[in-house]
Amino acid sequence: MTTSLHEDKRDVVLSVQQLKKRIGRKWIIEDVTFEVRAGEIFGFLGPNGAGKTTTIRMLVDLIKPTSGKITVCGYDVNRDPEQSLRFVGAIVENPEMYSFLTGWENLEQFARMVPDIDETRIHEVVDIVGMAKRIHDKVKNYSLGMRQRLGIAQALLVRPRLMILDEPTNGLDPLGIKELRTFIRQLADEGMAVFVSSHLLSEIQLMCDRVAIINHGRVLAVDDVENLLVGRNQYVIWMTKSPERARALLEQQDGVHLVQPHEGMIDETALLGLPEDYIITEMNTDLIAKVNQALLAAGMEVEGIQRVVPTLEQLFLEMTEGGGID
Repeated sequence: MTTSLHEDKRDVVLSVQQLKKRIGRKWIIEDVTFEVRAGEIFGFLGPNGAGKTTTIRMLVDLIKPTSGKITVCGYDVNRDPEQSLRFVGAIVENPEMYSFLTGWENLEQFARMVPDIDETRIHEVVDIVGMAKRIHDKVKNYSLGMRQRLGIAQALLVRPRLMILDEPTNGLDPLGIKELRTFIRQLADEGMAVFVSSHLLSEIQLMCDRVAIINHGRVLAVDDVENLLVGRNQYVIWMTKSPERARALLEQQDGVHLVQPHEGMIDETALLGLPEDYIITEMNTDLIAKVNQALLAAGMEVEGIQRVVPTLEQLFLEMTEGGGID
């Protein structure tokens, strides 16, 4: 498993150590280890059947692990769930609300189940999620984005140190996703640890400080997003007036590998609008100037060079062998 060498002195809010889960004779989770620190947004990625949802359910004590240890703020979730989970706010799958009640009435209902939550605190969380103008409307009239905000408001009532959000951007339009991303960053900036599971890899890359990638019940990598992408396959797209000659010359260059569009783990949006005869190479970008000079020296006119920045999606597909995302 790849782990970061970077030391972070921030408090560890969530610690997951050698987590395992067996159902019948099948091991669903074989080895999951990671930590989430105060003030960071931590992404959790996995293809279909990787064990992502099972792990999240163990984090909030909905199911028990076969072995391993989960602690929140130092308290063992399995041995002392009541004490540990008082530090946790969570939305697992979709937020469940009473649609015939108003947003405010829903928060009141939840507050009655939690000690020391008064009307002042309800006002505070309503302001935090920016719902003051709509909080007295019935939930059945809310958009999905408004329901998501109300769910987060409910989770914030307990003043959590850890927020767990399972697929928080599901069904949101681009504006709603952007607003949610800004809001989640605000929570982290105020010192909260935020654990986010999502299938939108581009959003995870924009949103998260660190990520864990899980496959077949094992964590393959845990690191800063930037660190994970450094040193990965680099793609360079070449456009010339002599594509066949350029292709032949590029094949002869040391450190340059020609790639067919369907072969590379490349973001397809990078190919939009390009001429049909573009050439994709996999190479160290430090070689671009040297290769360009070789093309020019051979009498070929280079019309364009496009470096494709590595993405989390590319890394994810490489590490999980192209598995789908749940």
